[in-house]
Amino acid sequence: MIKNYILTALILTGIRAPLPAQVAAETEVMFSVNAPKNIPAGSTANEAYPVRNCVFFNLESTEIPSRYVLLSKEQVKYFNEDELVVTTSKNQSGRSGQERIVYYNVLNILGDRMERNPATTITLIGSSEKSREDGWAMARPVKGYLVGVFGIEATRISIAGRYKPKVPSKPPVDPHERLLQEENRNVSIESSSPVLLTAFRSNPDARLNPLGTVARPEAPLDSYVSFDVKGGKGVISSWSMEIRDEKGRVQYFGPYAQATARIPGNSILGTRPEGQYTATMIARTKRGKTVRKETSMHIVRWSPPKNEHGMRFSVLFELNEWKAIPLYEKYLTDIVIPKIPKGGTVVIHGYPDTTGDEARNQKLSLARANDVVTIIENGLLKADRSDVTFEVFAFGDDQNFSPPENKFPEERFNNRSAIIDVVPR
Repeated sequence: MIKNYILTALILTGIRAPLPAQVAAETEVMFSVNAPKNIPAGSTANEAYPVRNCVFFNLESTEIPSRYVLLSKEQVKYFNEDELVVTTSKNQSGRSGQERIVYYNVLNILGDRMERNPATTITLIGSSEKSREDGWAMARPVKGYLVGVFGIEATRISIAGRYKPKVPSKPPVDPHERLLQEENRNVSIESSSPVLLTAFRSNPDARLNPLGTVARPEAPLDSYVSFDVKGGKGVISSWSMEIRDEKGRVQYFGPYAQATARIPGNSILGTRPEGQYTATMIARTKRGKTVRKETSMHIVRWSPPKNEHGMRFSVLFELNEWKAIPLYEKYLTDIVIPKIPKGGTVVIHGYPDTTGDEARNQKLSLARANDVVTIIENGLLKADRSDVTFEVFAFGDDQNFSPPENKFPEERFNNRSAIIDVVPR
């Protein structure tokens, strides 16, 4: 049975001066919860999302671009990187659209990790083709956000300026020169704190630890608990969820900007088969007010089929390069290969970004996929294994299969990649 609970709050819309009560505009805000019964269908896949260690800035600006998700101090309390990608939608190639959610939350992921690990330190290096001073001016607001919003001690964050990145992007053809100028204008995040870095770190340029999650690409939508906030258009700026069980233990989800949020019931239940909960919606209005509404819900655990999990990994390449950097060779050898089950299949998708011509991008995406195959095959041979089947796909500029979006630098950096799916027999 599906139960809907609707609660209403009256919120005054924005006005320049107080109005008489009888003419004050009122807007309804409706909060509803859909908590379904157990639906034993779908499959699971463990996915590791790369976390880019760069924040890219717009040309002629030293402000953090609005496309990055920036939280308030109140919203930080509800931020949890494990809940960033609780659902996954994929195009025909299987490429996940959730990567954008991850890299536009890079500062929140970093702030959350530093908050939970108080011994960690970082260095923010602003790179600019204008001057070192301009690079420093970009690094400053990044530090200000981590200190002011997440409460990180200022002494744990060093900043510096650099003329151009260590590995600057160079345009393959003139029409893309402006695009690649944007890529050279960034703030990189460097650290020597192991807890922040990948398990395959091997040099000072080690990347931030990937965001690991269990995605459910085929789970039916009605196996999720759905929270809806309707009405109040133009009034609510964001809202979060506070979910309390019978023993008073509280979990936080959000913040959300969209009207509907879907959370797997299992993420709320943990190891419990079912449970009774109180859900509190906490909304912030654009006038700075807080609206709290709550209701109760009963959740029954969703049980997926009893089969092995698939796994997904990503390897990132530099501009116009098809050879994986040594850091990723170690990743594939030490992390990925041991997780390939006997008799399994490894499916590799190669991708370019949108710079360069169509023929070049097709060759580049194929070369990237084949480079990953070569590294994995060599690693398997050293382990005296010949039981793995490979499938290789190169998508080039095919819009039906290409990665999501190539408009901004961080999107193009992530799209220069090979995606590796490890499928059990």
